[in-house]
Amino acid sequence: MLYRNFGKPIFFKMDPEKAHHLVVGGLDKAAFMPGGSAALRLMYGVPETADMAVDLFGVHFPTPVGLAAGLDKNAAAVPGFSSIGFGFMEVGTVTPKGQPGNESPRLFRLPSDEALINRMGFNNEGAEAMVQRLKALKHRRIPVAVNIGRNKATNNEAAHEDYRQCIRTLYPYGDFFVVNISSPNTPDLRSLQHGSELSFLLAQVKEEMEIQRKATGLNKSLLVKIAPDVSDTELEYMVHTLTEAGMDGIIATNTTITREGLSHEKAGEAGGLSGKPLRDRSTEIIRKIYSQTGGKMPIIGSGGIFTSQDAYDKIRAGASLVEIYTALIYEGPEVNRKLHAGLRQLLRRDGFRTLSEAVGADHH
Repeated sequence: MLYRNFGKPIFFKMDPEKAHHLVVGGLDKAAFMPGGSAALRLMYGVPETADMAVDLFGVHFPTPVGLAAGLDKNAAAVPGFSSIGFGFMEVGTVTPKGQPGNESPRLFRLPSDEALINRMGFNNEGAEAMVQRLKALKHRRIPVAVNIGRNKATNNEAAHEDYRQCIRTLYPYGDFFVVNISSPNTPDLRSLQHGSELSFLLAQVKEEMEIQRKATGLNKSLLVKIAPDVSDTELEYMVHTLTEAGMDGIIATNTTITREGLSHEKAGEAGGLSGKPLRDRSTEIIRKIYSQTGGKMPIIGSGGIFTSQDAYDKIRAGASLVEIYTALIYEGPEVNRKLHAGLRQLLRRDGFRTLSEAVGADHH
């Protein structure tokens, strides 16, 4: 209740982006204060239990709920986010060179819809800056995935070079990697999801991953984050191409450009919509991917998760792990304990001994 009664009213009176930077900066400072991480874990941590832990992508996830990309773009507060109940987190989206992103204002709250709209545009300090931050972390409590993208100034014909450069630079420092070709806020980026452009890009990044694997002796998994705004035919093609290219998993989904059913006055702002309005569509896409692949392509479910039932619906539809972003803004760090406790109750109610047993249960 601390966040809902005290933190949220203060943050929601501030400009959304300023509040965002305050939270990330505050978590960073809190984690590095003497006893700071321990205090955060005491207040918000989620203890690992055998029934909820997941092993996937050659990585151990102490809990199944992660932090989606976009909140910690520069890996600035990994110890802080690692201490408030997440089982893993994505950092980024990072690009080879630092860039300012789109002009402000570029982040909007829609409280009546429990949603956010952002058109940040991959604002980040660049791959080298992220290396320095991740390198400085001697110990990580949770897996850290690196979400990679292309610079705004790079056209799609040369996009593969940006993705390869990110992998080349960051390979030793990420536990796994996520190719972001689905943000609506970088011009033409989403066209990389379709046709020969997708096949070519995936072949290139896969080749770079293999080069780095041989050079370092470290085996890292590669996932692709897809958009919710695709037809059934487009989704089927994308999933087929990802499977053929040997991708290790899919994150479903990124933000949406649709605005159906919104009531807030900011609903017309350009950018990607996240939060509750995305919940059902992202779950539907998870269900279709699981069905098409026979459950053989691991899925991380993302989009509109606010309650344990929301998370459970995605797990039963086929997600092995889930991620939140907007719920953290609206519900605060207490949300992880609520999600975890509720998920355990739902698993027990339905007779599952472990979370992994429930993955794809709707299909069986």
